[in-house]
Amino acid sequence: MRIALGLEYDGSGFSGWQSQPSGNTAQDALEVALSAVAGAPVRTICAGRTDAGVHALDQVVHFDAEMTRPLSAWVRGTNAHLPDSIVVRWAAGVTEDFHARFAARSRSYRYVLLNRLERPGLFAGKVGWCHRSLDLASMQAAAACLMGEHDFSSFRAAGCQAKSPIKTLSRCEITRQGEMFMFDFQANAFLHHMVRNLVGSIVYVGMRRQSTTWLAELLRARDRSMAAPTFAPDGLYLTRVEYAPEWALPQQERIMACPQFPIL
Repeated sequence: MRIALGLEYDGSGFSGWQSQPSGNTAQDALEVALSAVAGAPVRTICAGRTDAGVHALDQVVHFDAEMTRPLSAWVRGTNAHLPDSIVVRWAAGVTEDFHARFAARSRSYRYVLLNRLERPGLFAGKVGWCHRSLDLASMQAAAACLMGEHDFSSFRAAGCQAKSPIKTLSRCEITRQGEMFMFDFQANAFLHHMVRNLVGSIVYVGMRRQSTTWLAELLRARDRSMAAPTFAPDGLYLTRVEYAPEWALPQQERIMACPQFPIL
């Protein structure tokens, strides 16, 4: 029986999603807990691998179980064996042709950035930080060119294993709440470090280190060395993975709540 799960986790204490020999990853923690419920080893596949320090509100995984358990056991039983920083939100039975990664229609991320002179205290590890004043209008104008299908090689990590750098960005919005800036992105798929690299370059424009036409120049250049450094992972959240309605996953029946912070 194939089972799909919806996960929420704080990535601060994990070495990313993907299993490592150290065992200190979100996947390792989940598989240990699932194996305890199943009474046998369980391997999982996720919708999108998150880096060390990156958080998730709507990570989706699937696994195959040879034994039958109530769906409630895959939620409450698994959570009983998980650390406090990760939780299973829902479980659903799916057919064998469901694949958490390949069946996903889109993925959405939000980057939360604190913009003030002092570093974050209460939200340390949960938000990015820039001490230089940022101009919202300039960042919005610069980011408009990112919408649609492009070659995002200038925003691709050197070790990215994606077959193609061409992705389609269907959402790119930048908003402000007090001292917090929110960067929201949705695409069919993302390259390794793509969101953090986009944020880093957009912030350069916001600091007036580059003009509002710079991002368009970077897209045309297809050269990672010309863009800004990769931004810190702290403020990045995987907020939603979208699937076709035919899968009838529980997460499709509600709008995932993006991380909200007090207006400072």
